Amino acid sequence: MTAMDTIIYRPARDELAYTFGGRMPVAHVCSGDILQVHTEDCFGGLVRGPADLPSQVCRMPYLNPVSGPFFVEDAEPGDTLAIHLAAITPARDWGVSSTFPHFGALTGTSQTATLQPPLQERVWVYDIDRQAGTVSFQATASGHSVDLPLDPMIGTIGVAPGGFEARSTIVPDIHGGNLDTAELRAGSTLYLGVNVHGAMLALGDGHARQGEGEACGVGVEIATTTTLVIEVIKGVPAVWPRLETDREIMSIGCARPLEDAYRIAHRDLVAWTSQLTGLDDLDAYQLVSQAGRAPIGNVCDPNYTVLAAVDKELLPQPRPVHEGVHARLRQRAAGLR
Repeated sequence: MTAMDTIIYRPARDELAYTFGGRMPVAHVCSGDILQVHTEDCFGGLVRGPADLPSQVCRMPYLNPVSGPFFVEDAEPGDTLAIHLAAITPARDWGVSSTFPHFGALTGTSQTATLQPPLQERVWVYDIDRQAGTVSFQATASGHSVDLPLDPMIGTIGVAPGGFEARSTIVPDIHGGNLDTAELRAGSTLYLGVNVHGAMLALGDGHARQGEGEACGVGVEIATTTTLVIEVIKGVPAVWPRLETDREIMSIGCARPLEDAYRIAHRDLVAWTSQLTGLDDLDAYQLVSQAGRAPIGNVCDPNYTVLAAVDKELLPQPRPVHEGVHARLRQRAAGLR
């Protein structure tokens, strides 16, 4: 620990995890602790240039590593773990993206079988300018280039699933996992239901930015230094992951087909809205239908991810979520700056 009571964790390569569940904890933390976690990119840092084709330098199942898990003291099944993302900083001045054979939204896959030829494998390298706040796209077959806004996010974050399961870090589900939504940026608070003693929190798969849907299946993949503030909310279960920002509340649904992920997210948000405001379910449904957003996380993982979001200012005198935990953790995170 440092003088600011920040727990710093930097994993060695052989300490990286590839499942949620089935792992011993790397550290014990307490409600209210601040964690500074170093995460590796989805390729484990092995793809560094155009010649490093993932199929040649990486091997399954050693993709999408996470740092952790962290055993959270006093977290028990039936509780909710609040995780405030205080800061997400690229650890290098570059990121990479790629296309894969038989992977992504616009090619034949093992679950959408077609007779078309495999998609060509190709790597793009993005320069990251943290001071300018840009990520530079450079076409590989022409001279076109453009600077995109730097918008760091954590693609994969979750707790251990219940029922003695160990789930691949590539899968998003009720435990969190590979949610791949750009809404998991600094300033957001993620709520995850606790399924096992200690919760067993882990995270990784940073992106310098990602378009909604992550169509090709790969964001601008980066290693990160990510700072979190956590709190255990006792006796309050969360069936699906939820997010809160200063402006919005969001529910996250993970499923295939895509419309079922959409339905899960919106059913949860309608129930959450009703709970916070006292609105009748159908009134909450109507308000979310007319005022909500539905950002798509990914359409390429084993489960797809869709969010349902609504602006808190549009809700009639909503009660603070979990007695104001988002504002409380944000204030604690502000003390780090």
